[in-house]
Amino acid sequence: MQNLNHKNIVKYLGSLKTNSHLHIILEYVENGSLANIIKPNKFGPFPESLAAVYIAQVLEGLVYLHEQGVIHRDIKGANILTTKEGLVKLADFGVATKLTEADVNTHSVVGTPYWMAPEVIEMSGVCAASDIWSVGCTVIELLTCSPPYYELQPMPALFRIVQDVQPPIPEGFSPEITDFLRQCFQKDSIQRPDAKTLLMHPWLQNSRRASSSPRQTNPR
Repeated sequence: MQNLNHKNIVKYLGSLKTNSHLHIILEYVENGSLANIIKPNKFGPFPESLAAVYIAQVLEGLVYLHEQGVIHRDIKGANILTTKEGLVKLADFGVATKLTEADVNTHSVVGTPYWMAPEVIEMSGVCAASDIWSVGCTVIELLTCSPPYYELQPMPALFRIVQDVQPPIPEGFSPEITDFLRQCFQKDSIQRPDAKTLLMHPWLQNSRRASSSPRQTNPR
């Protein structure tokens, strides 16, 4: 993590080792996580336009990570931090892996159940596209305050992720965001667009034109 340097990645500042612990020092990101912001007693679910502002930055961070050969493996609202200006910082690289690392790492079930891609659950090999699936789950999380299958216990949810053609897309979503999600939820990981391609999706492009900066719509 200390070699990563991008505006949408939380900065590693150093470490402190004691007799029994290793403390990692990271930059302070004052607004906390998106998962905390969307709680009902705070901002609540985001409108599609605001979710687009944050998801675009998540994808910018993933473009950089994937170019470095790093798979995050745990994209979700709790691991997306924001500054008071609305700048996104991807955090928690505890389960991240390099694409060049041994198969024992890429064929293990790692992540958080409701955001897991089917190939991760089936242990057929994690890949950069596995992060894209998790982005789709995070979009639904931001718009509804919970990821797909959240009404189920973790094990039944994992079964449904593998068995269903795609996770259920809630009614009332715009055609643009529905199409974005269907692309993220391609069952075959090879068919999923990469982060750079998704940045050009009409949902994000239209929202970018409508909102000049995150500062104007940043929830507090």
